[in-house]
Amino acid sequence: MSSHAPRIAIVGAAGRMGRTLVNAVTREPQATLAAGVVAADSSLVGADLGELAGLGKLGVAAGASLAAIADEFDVLIDFTNPATTLANLAFCAEHGKAIVIGTTGLADDELAELDGYRERVPMVFAPNMSVGVNLTLNLLRTAATALGDEGYDIEVIEAHHRHKVDAPSGTALKMGEVVAESLGRTLKEHGVFAREGQCGPRSGEEIGFATVRAGDIVGEHTVMFATEGERIEITHKASSRMTFARGAVRAARWVAGREAGRYDMQDVLGLT
Repeated sequence: MSSHAPRIAIVGAAGRMGRTLVNAVTREPQATLAAGVVAADSSLVGADLGELAGLGKLGVAAGASLAAIADEFDVLIDFTNPATTLANLAFCAEHGKAIVIGTTGLADDELAELDGYRERVPMVFAPNMSVGVNLTLNLLRTAATALGDEGYDIEVIEAHHRHKVDAPSGTALKMGEVVAESLGRTLKEHGVFAREGQCGPRSGEEIGFATVRAGDIVGEHTVMFATEGERIEITHKASSRMTFARGAVRAARWVAGREAGRYDMQDVLGLT
């Protein structure tokens, strides 16, 4: 375990989530904002991260690559895209860094590549860093175990802003996986991700997904357990990206100095 406030670097520091992460790190007395990275061809290379985040000067300049800041940080926070995340994971393995990954939309082969680093890098990988969402996952395990095999239909409904590029969201998929595992099912066999035309009645074991993309919705997820006569809905709504950023900083503090391994927010929160 690390005995000091970990030095945190943020990749994609000029983006919406990156700026929120900068803000979150500066609010955490047990962590230090040490570095940040923006696109190599960006006009913002060299800009002060505090000014990018609307905080005023912090004296930390945006770098053009991880190589340029390799000696300046202990833990990297990455909410980018699958290809960038995997490249950054390789960098962390080579340079002895820990990493917190909030990137979603990884394909099966990309997930397998990520998992291949579990013995080389201390990583926290979770589709949602929110403390509330991770508590919700525990509620879903309880509900699925009690209701799922008793004639309750299960549907997962999620909504995000118009800029989100993957669907269903990583959080929705994680919720579906938790429900499926509790019932001895798999999303590969029982997940239904589209309904159109004469698709027929639903089967008793399918887990349905519905996706909304609109406006500036930060993130809303509902898992519905419905049967004749009643409907139970477990819902989490996020109104600010700061919810995810605070969780990511908490994960960065937790993973600093730990042994190599693939951890998630359930580990960070002591819910495993």
